[in-house]
Amino acid sequence: MGYKLVCVDMDGTLLNSNKNITKRNLQAIEKAHELGVNIAICTGRIFTSANYYGELIGVKAPIIASNGAYIRECDSNDVIYKSVLGLDNCCKILSVLKKYSIVPHFFTSDSIFTEELKYFSAYYNEENKNRGKKHQISIEVTENWKEIFKKYETEIIKVVAADEDKDKILAAKLEFKELNSFEVVSSHSNNFEVMSKNTSKGRAVKILSDFYNIFPDEVICIGDNENDISMIEFAGLGVAMGNGEESVKKIADYITDTNDEDGVGKVIEKFIIKNTEL
Repeated sequence: MGYKLVCVDMDGTLLNSNKNITKRNLQAIEKAHELGVNIAICTGRIFTSANYYGELIGVKAPIIASNGAYIRECDSNDVIYKSVLGLDNCCKILSVLKKYSIVPHFFTSDSIFTEELKYFSAYYNEENKNRGKKHQISIEVTENWKEIFKKYETEIIKVVAADEDKDKILAAKLEFKELNSFEVVSSHSNNFEVMSKNTSKGRAVKILSDFYNIFPDEVICIGDNENDISMIEFAGLGVAMGNGEESVKKIADYITDTNDEDGVGKVIEKFIIKNTEL
């Protein structure tokens, strides 16, 4: 059975250490697409940021953004799926973050709300300087959370907590997990992200697979970090990057080279392009 869908994480996977997509990766993606394989970007980034890179790969790719909380189809720009947190959950999350004095970052598909320009909001603010208006993220500094939560009740899809104090991050992350009301994953040791219960990259890949009538055995998922584990476990071929976390490598079916060594392109060449040429 041939592969029909490749879902690729971005940071640490498709993007190299300079946040670029290498020529070999681009060529492999283009060739796979010509062979009729669907390519999907699957990232923790919000849609507006992910879509910038989605357009750079040169093929129409559906975007799974915000760790699976948001999926947009490539041809029509229709939203396939959106999992919002809702007013009550936003209030609960804010309360826990305040308890640990962690700067909150609440995200919609194209906006960030925070109390100070720090961590993720500062990073995206730098990205905005090099992007056209279409790909710029709205960043609002506010302390009027009641107003924000009411106004964007049907739009807020995830929250990001970040701090240099990793012990503080770990303690807050454990408290959220003990609540058993949210999905909590990390993309780095100094942060974690909070989404609605049962929201994950793995569930989003299943939703997208069903949308295209593709079976799990026909899916390749490639990633490097904790938030990629669910989709790697779902896929017929789950691939860990050579630079990936050990927990990811442990559950993967295959380990490719690093993001600075065209790891994504090599997977596509080995399991799709070469098999087709036989």
